[in-house]
Amino acid sequence: MPGERRVDAVVFDWGGTLTPWHTVDLGEQWRIYAREIHGVPLSSPDVDPGDVRAAHDLGERIMAAEARAWARGRDTHASADIDAILREAGVDPGHDRALLALAAYRRFWEPHTWTDPGVRPLWEGLRDRGARIGILSNTIWPRDYHRGLFERDGVLDLIDGDVYSSEIDHVKPAPEAFRAACAAVDADPANTVYVGDRLYEDVFGPHRAGLRAIWIPHSDLPPDQVVDVADTPDATVHELGEILDVVDRWQSGA
Repeated sequence: MPGERRVDAVVFDWGGTLTPWHTVDLGEQWRIYAREIHGVPLSSPDVDPGDVRAAHDLGERIMAAEARAWARGRDTHASADIDAILREAGVDPGHDRALLALAAYRRFWEPHTWTDPGVRPLWEGLRDRGARIGILSNTIWPRDYHRGLFERDGVLDLIDGDVYSSEIDHVKPAPEAFRAACAAVDADPANTVYVGDRLYEDVFGPHRAGLRAIWIPHSDLPPDQVVDVADTPDATVHELGEILDVVDRWQSGA
């Protein structure tokens, strides 16, 4: 019909969208990292107080560097990666102890990275409808780590294209990030749908780049991560499986 917009691709946010939302002690991730750098066990009577202080100070520096990176992302849409954050805090990411610390850091995050069980049937349903599957995530983590999580959870084979802000110059809601995601799935923005849990990054952002947006408002976002914006999603769902009904309506021209 005239003016019909197909759904050639559906691109997804990652954290809080494809993974269930968890409230996480963000300071603890870096305290764990810093203790490993300085060889400070969680509890031991033989710990050098100087090492304890040094680990505490390093954890605070890394946390502050990460906060500055995310603030730059919100203010200027500039991206960041974990190695740059660590270097800003005075850590050599390639040092042997830094590699051990990174492993401990990832163990901390592992319970919060599991893919929602509804993802595979949703993606299979979208594939059956002729839609390609994409990922666009604001993240400081590298591509290989994210793809390893999808492989662990048995859904990597269904991803047609994925973009992580750590490997490009911009974060959502910059239009450049969404254009990169559309290019990754070889789809026109007008025929691409973005799905996410944040109004600013995941509704306002894709609209600026010409995509439609489906909002899943089930994440309890910290106040410092919320940006007030006046925008209305093209559809709102509360479960991942509901996305298939929305796509069916749009494909039929409704």
